Amino acid sequence: MSPPSIVSVRLPMKIRKRGGRKLILTPQDSCANYAPLRPTADTTMVKALARGFRWRKMLETGCYANIEEIGAAEKISPTFVSKLLRLTLLSPDIIEMILDGRQPAQVTMRVLLRPFPLPWNEQRGVLGLLCLNGNSC
Repeated sequence: MSPPSIVSVRLPMKIRKRGGRKLILTPQDSCANYAPLRPTADTTMVKALARGFRWRKMLETGCYANIEEIGAAEKISPTFVSKLLRLTLLSPDIIEMILDGRQPAQVTMRVLLRPFPLPWNEQRGVLGLLCLNGNSC
């Protein structure tokens, strides 16, 4: 009997953490046709959006008078509250992409927490999105 042979296979890929999960990214220049992955929503970004919209509603209805009261009630920094509240100013198509899990890999929570412009077209440019009117990016 011959000894078993060992086969090594090398695949170019990158591993990124998105929403607490590890995601394997293949090279963009690959010629092979792979079955598209089912998009999965980044739970961290979805929760951040939900918290921002919930806090905005609480401010609008008068449950809380200001950001400091929300921060005290939630036991978090008012600065963080303001950053999540700012997410409610994102373009509806960007919010929809995040909720559906269709956002590009470069759109991370860290990127979303940075200051961004208010006009929706400029937001798309800053985030590297070229889609308009709900077209896929």
